[in-house]
Amino acid sequence: MIQIRDLRVSYGGRVVAHVPELDLDAATVVGIVGESGSGKSQTALALMGLCGHAGARVSGSITLDGDELTTKSPSQWRQIRGRRIGMILQSPRSALNPTMRLGVLFARTLKLHGLGRSEVEARMRTALDEVVLSRDILERYPHQVSGGQAQRFAIAMVSSLRPGVVIADEPTSALDVTVQAEVIEVLRELKERHGTALLFISHDLAVVSELADSVIVMRQGQVVESGPTGELLSSPRDEYTRALLAAVPVIRSGEVS
Repeated sequence: MIQIRDLRVSYGGRVVAHVPELDLDAATVVGIVGESGSGKSQTALALMGLCGHAGARVSGSITLDGDELTTKSPSQWRQIRGRRIGMILQSPRSALNPTMRLGVLFARTLKLHGLGRSEVEARMRTALDEVVLSRDILERYPHQVSGGQAQRFAIAMVSSLRPGVVIADEPTSALDVTVQAEVIEVLRELKERHGTALLFISHDLAVVSELADSVIVMRQGQVVESGPTGELLSSPRDEYTRALLAAVPVIRSGEVS
């Protein structure tokens, strides 16, 4: 569904992200891993057509079902974001208006994408059921829900529009381990239920290994290694990938090492 060729994101004369090749098919998950500043989020913003708002220049090719995205106008991008490509942010509360009840925010989002009143109600009910949230959450304000609930609500909003591609930018980094597992399971079910193609961005190889079919490792804006998840984790070729793996905590005999 998504095909990237020689993608470069530049600020002035500095290239902050260079992805030579990336293919993301329906019902598959590609993980992008790397430390802060490695170019992961810049790649995601390029896929959403948002780099220009920060003054970046994007070159190369990004196609969605064969449709070139890098040449789209702002009005054309508004027809793509949400409907064809959705994005789940690292901090869901930053994407939720603190002055609005969640139900009002959810309904407004769907209406902006052209859904009628009866369809809005049906989509909200279905989406909340899929992420295992009770409907009384719609009466709450963002500060009245936990971090895990806020993230699942954000996933529900994205999935309700049925985009073919979803970009998840560090969606579990601010959550504890138990809630991380719940969010990963919700994303896995989203992929399996709707055939969604998922680009999962994280600094944590352990989290990515739970979900991704293949992994791309980035450092200082460059791809240093890529391949099927099992192969890359069992036999990493690059020293940086080995360092990331070594940083994953391992529990032995009741102790963390």
